[in-house]
Amino acid sequence: MYHIALKMLMADRGKYIMLVGGVAFASLLMTQQNGVFRGLLSWTTSHMRNVRASIWVVEARVVTANETKPLKDTDLNRVRSVPGVDFAEPLFLAVTKARADSGGEKPVQLVGLDASTLFGRPPVMLEGDLERLRLPNAVIIDTLATVRLGEGLGRPMRVGDTFEIHDREARVVGICKTEKHFFGYPYVFTTYDKAINFSPRQRKMLSIILAEPSPGQTPEEVAARIGRETGLHAYTSAGFSQATTDFVWANTGIPASFLTTITLGFIVGIVISAQTFFSWFLENIRHLGALKAMGASNGLLARLLLLQAFTVGLIGYGLGVGLTAIFGLIVLPFEKPPFLLDYRSLVLTGLAVLLICLVAALLGIRKVSRLDPAIVFRG
Repeated sequence: MYHIALKMLMADRGKYIMLVGGVAFASLLMTQQNGVFRGLLSWTTSHMRNVRASIWVVEARVVTANETKPLKDTDLNRVRSVPGVDFAEPLFLAVTKARADSGGEKPVQLVGLDASTLFGRPPVMLEGDLERLRLPNAVIIDTLATVRLGEGLGRPMRVGDTFEIHDREARVVGICKTEKHFFGYPYVFTTYDKAINFSPRQRKMLSIILAEPSPGQTPEEVAARIGRETGLHAYTSAGFSQATTDFVWANTGIPASFLTTITLGFIVGIVISAQTFFSWFLENIRHLGALKAMGASNGLLARLLLLQAFTVGLIGYGLGVGLTAIFGLIVLPFEKPPFLLDYRSLVLTGLAVLLICLVAALLGIRKVSRLDPAIVFRG
């Protein structure tokens, strides 16, 4: 009986293709927009992965990783003195201007690391030696900076090239790979003291304190203790990421824009699938009436309709997700637009497709429950 239901479904190739195509388009639109949205959110927390630490200590009013308010130099020793802190190091983090030869000034994300430990170092080195960062005027730039700062040279910047940061020479001793910044700034790493010299002098220069818990202590426990004893705001890496994404949700129009598109994809899927499926049902109502006249119960006919709807949904979902994956493979090397496809996007799209199939099937089930088997004998 179920085999007959699938043969009925695929007998009209035109409507079958339209059904699958409608679900595939809805799946593609919802998954692709969800992936772009998650990719954009991941850019807002790129600091967490480009400068790695278990605990981030910031000024009490800071609620997002993309803003900094300077700390006092004495705050560093206060954090180091908190029980459970294994070590704590200063971090300089600021957007500044850089210029290479005849090229114009480019904004860069300047990161200053403690010279003795280089804690918070770049995650992936592609060229050069990290230890050379301690040399005079030495910096490590990411792959995006090689392109941006190399525009005046007519080629990507290489190890050994120089450029200026606020009229001070910076010499490239390494190239690293980083995740893209939310505002599109390339990363430039140097030591803490050199970062201060590169930047305009201010009364307070310490941006963030990076800390690690002692063995046997969890980051959550130590972060809470730092907050209580210093009055500063101490986040775990995961907590700082969550606070940053919460800020984006609460204070920007980005989520509403993407949710609107995702919702439209869901509505389009329901309208196309439900309308086409109901049209197919009306054309095959005499066959369903024949099955009912031969003794098929309403429950059996409902299961047949559900099988047909979910078959269309499964195939359409697979096609839509597959096309989204191809889209991701194409755009990932260029990072335009950002794209992050994870299991949550697939689960949410799958649940939406499931609901689309249920709505489409329920329209037919409602009709078949009132179907008079005598319809097969009418002209």
